[in-house]
Amino acid sequence: MENGFIKVASATPKIRLADCEYNARQIIALMEQAAAQKVKVICFPELCITGYTCGDLFLHDTLIQGAEHGLRTILEATEALDLVAAVGLPVQCNNKLYNCAAVLCHGELLGLVPKSYLPNYGEFYEQRWFTSGRELPYTICSFAGQDDVELSTNLVFRWSENPLLTIGVEICEDLWVSDTPSTRLCAGGATILLNPSASDETAGKADWRRTLLTCTSKRLACAYIYANPGWGESTGDSVFAGHDVIAENGTILSEQIFTTGLLITEVDIQGLAYERRRMSTYPASGEVYSVYFDLEKEETQLTRSIPSNPFIPVVDADRRYADMLLLSAQGLAQRLEHTHANTAVIGLSGGLDSTLALLVTQRAFQMLGRDAKDILAVTMPCFGTTDRTKNNACILAEELGATLMEVDIGESVNLHFRDIGHDPDNHDVTYENAQARERTQVLMDLANQRNGLVIGTGDLSELALGWCTYNGDHMSMYAVNASIPKTLVRCLVRFAAQQADNQTLAHVLEDILDTPVSPELLPAVEGEISQKTEDLVGPYELHDFFLFYMLRWGFGPKKIYRLAVYALGDSFSPEVILKWLKRFYHRFFTQQFKRSCMPDGPKVGSVGLSPRGDWRMPSDVCGALWLKEVDSL
Repeated sequence: MENGFIKVASATPKIRLADCEYNARQIIALMEQAAAQKVKVICFPELCITGYTCGDLFLHDTLIQGAEHGLRTILEATEALDLVAAVGLPVQCNNKLYNCAAVLCHGELLGLVPKSYLPNYGEFYEQRWFTSGRELPYTICSFAGQDDVELSTNLVFRWSENPLLTIGVEICEDLWVSDTPSTRLCAGGATILLNPSASDETAGKADWRRTLLTCTSKRLACAYIYANPGWGESTGDSVFAGHDVIAENGTILSEQIFTTGLLITEVDIQGLAYERRRMSTYPASGEVYSVYFDLEKEETQLTRSIPSNPFIPVVDADRRYADMLLLSAQGLAQRLEHTHANTAVIGLSGGLDSTLALLVTQRAFQMLGRDAKDILAVTMPCFGTTDRTKNNACILAEELGATLMEVDIGESVNLHFRDIGHDPDNHDVTYENAQARERTQVLMDLANQRNGLVIGTGDLSELALGWCTYNGDHMSMYAVNASIPKTLVRCLVRFAAQQADNQTLAHVLEDILDTPVSPELLPAVEGEISQKTEDLVGPYELHDFFLFYMLRWGFGPKKIYRLAVYALGDSFSPEVILKWLKRFYHRFFTQQFKRSCMPDGPKVGSVGLSPRGDWRMPSDVCGALWLKEVDSL
C-alpha cells in the first residue's frame, strides 16, 4: 500500500438461485483468489448469497436463515484472508427485512449497511419484500454468530493504520437517485465506495452505468467499485450481464461484462486525498459512524494503466486537439480586440514552439475576420541558426499568409559584446542570453512601430524548468503556449499537419516535427544544429511526466519515480529516470522567479504555472525536502 495504491476488486460469482450454501462456497473461492493476488478491498453483488431474483421466497424464514448461515460460513472460512469484503444478503431486524451489504474483515462482521432506496417501478418490486434503511436508527444487533454488530446506512469503515483508506457502502439504486448516500459517506471521509448491485441489462444501459459511475467518482473525488450479478440469476423476465466497473475520480480504470469472476486493479487513495485538499469546496465532515479494521501493510504491485504521456489525450484526441487550438486562438483574439492591436508580432525560428504560436495566431485572425498579412513573422538569424530552420520559418510564414521579415541580429549582438566587454569566443550563458534578449528587443520595438502585440512562444515545459532567458524569450505581451507542455506542442503541430489543406504546408510542418529541439544559440557544426535541448536539460517526455504528477496530483519524488519507472521503464532505465528527476526538482525550485512575472496566456489544459492561475509559490522557497527525498532514492 506504499504511495497510496490499494489493490481492489469487483467480483461476480456464478450462483444457484436460493442455494445459499453453494453461493457461499463460490464467494469464498473468489475471495481466496483475490487475497492470493493481494487484493485488499473486494465488492460482491447485491443479495449474492441468495441471488437477487428470489421473489416472494425472500419472505420465507428458510431463505432468510439460509442466508445468515451462508454468511457465517464465509466469515469462518475467510478469517485468515487479509482483505475487506462486502457481500449482499437479506437481514431481518425487528420483524422487518432489509436488503443489506455485510462488510467483513479477518472473519469479523464489521457492520451491516441496509439499502436506502428500494425501486418499485418497471421490473423491480423490492418494496414488496424489503424495508428502506433510511428511517432505521443506528442499531446494534447479533447476527451470523457475532454480537454487537452495527446496522446503519451511515457506517464508514476505516483502516486503523491509515484513515485515508476509508470505505463507504451504498447499494444499487442508491447510486441512481438524486440524494445519494455516497455524498454523505464521502463527506464523512470515505475514499472508496462499494456498490453491491443487481442492475439488469437492457440495450444501452451499460453506457448509462458508465456515465453515472464516471460522473459520481469525479463529483465525489473517490474510487467506486461496482459489482453486478451475472450467471445464475433468473432470466425469466430480465438478463443480468455481470457488468463490473472500477472507476476513480472520473476515469474508468477497468470493467468487465458478460462474464464472471474477478475484476482487479489498483486505486490511488493518496491521489484522491490530494484532490479533496485541492478542492476548497469539498465538505469537511459528514454524519457517519466509524468502524475500524486492520490489514497488513505491504507494497501494492501495480497493474493499472499509467499513461507515459499524461498530457496527451487518449480518447477522442483529434477533437481535444481542435478544442485546445480553438481555446488558445480565442484567448488571443479577445486580447487583440481589447488592445486594438493592428499587428501580431512573432519571432519565428522554425522550431516547434514558434510554429504552434503562428498556427494559433492565424486562427485568431480568422476568428476576427482579419487578413493574415497583419501577422508579422520575424526571423532573426544569428550565430547558431541553420539553413534548415530558417528555410522552414520562411516557408511556414508564406503558406500561412503572414508577412515575413528578416532581421539579422549578429552585428547588434557583437556590438553589445563590445559594449559590455564580452569575448565572443566565450560561448557561455552571456553569449547565449545576449542573443535571446536582442531578439526580444527587436520584437518589442517592431510591435511599438506597428501598434502590435508580441506573441509569446515559450511552452509550459520550458517554464517549469526555467529553460528560457529572463526578459528574453521569457517575455511577451500574450503567451499563447504558456499552458501547453512540449509533448503536447508536438501533438498539436502534428494534428495541424494532418489537417493542412495543402501539401507544402503539411510537408514543412512534418520537417519541423523532425527537427531536433534547440534554441540554436551556439554556432552550428558543418551546417547542423550543435545544441540539442534534450541532451542538456533532459528528455521532455520525462520532464512532462514529472511535471504532471507533481503539479496536478501533488505527488512527491518517491511516488513519481515509482510511476515513471513503471510507465516509462521500456524507454528509460531507472538510473536515467532518477538523473533527470533530480535535475527537474533542482530547476523547478530555483527558477520560480521567472514564473512569478510571466506574461498573460490562456489555460487550455488541466495544469498551468501562471502566478495568477494555478500556481502560487514564493520565488525564494526552499526545495530541500523534495531534493532530500530524491537523493534518498
